[in-house]
Amino acid sequence: MRAPEQSKTRDEPDGRPTLAALDGGRRERTGGDDGGYLVMIYGPALGQRWPIERELLIGRDEGCDVVVGIDTVSRRHCVVSIDDDSARVRDLGSTNGTFVNECPVKGDDEAILTPGDRLRAGGAIFKFLQGDHVEALYHEEIYRTMIVDGLTQAHNRRFLLEFLDRELARHQRHQRPLSLLLFDLDDFKRINDDWGHLTGDAVLRELSELVRSRVRREDCFARWGGEEFAVALSETDPEAAQLFAERVRRLVEEHEFCANGERLPVTISVGVATAPPDLRDAETFLAAADALLYEAKRQGRNRVAR
Repeated sequence: MRAPEQSKTRDEPDGRPTLAALDGGRRERTGGDDGGYLVMIYGPALGQRWPIERELLIGRDEGCDVVVGIDTVSRRHCVVSIDDDSARVRDLGSTNGTFVNECPVKGDDEAILTPGDRLRAGGAIFKFLQGDHVEALYHEEIYRTMIVDGLTQAHNRRFLLEFLDRELARHQRHQRPLSLLLFDLDDFKRINDDWGHLTGDAVLRELSELVRSRVRREDCFARWGGEEFAVALSETDPEAAQLFAERVRRLVEEHEFCANGERLPVTISVGVATAPPDLRDAETFLAAADALLYEAKRQGRNRVAR
């Protein structure tokens, strides 16, 4: 088994990993600088990288080069190989499939990997990095793992809290309106139970792409945790926030989420809060939106409460 490049981690006081922790600190460069790296961006070894010298075997078995200890990964799942011409990935008959940028790698076919491609093996996601500045690319990717959720590509909880802190300070200073949507998927556990966690992951990815395309650049769309998401809306009053929330709710309700050719009934419930003039604390703001989300659930789901 080839060990990933890492060293002992060091955490921030609040328990979140620092850049140094994910990176493993400064180190000498070893094999893989020409062949490139696989970096895990979603899974149990988040932020770790494996140099590709000739090939890497990915799977759950302890004898693999990249060991991913989750049930959705087969014992010998897929293999990444590299030569002077290209990097390629081949599925090894895995149960849950191998995907490059969400396109399946079928049968004995090999898919070409280009720098920046996302490789998904079951429920684990890697990014392929290669090029003249692979070390710099790696550090950029590590930074992304600290602010972006690897599964949905929405910003993560940490980034949202920092965004709200900045926007609440601006709200206080300039008396600009600030609104916050908190929403989650109704009966999401049933999707996981009936269709499996990989289908649940696919629904989360698709929902994120759907909503993210409607969010302005100056706003923040984030995965708050599990099936719960948030949208922070700068300079948005209660009426405009309500309209946006209703558009998002209808968008999700009318979208065709499918599994094995069968449509999945996916809806969301939304809580909408607007910051009062004296609000300074992001956690208080989130608690207010969460209480309204609970009210939307209590009223029967697939609705907006504010």
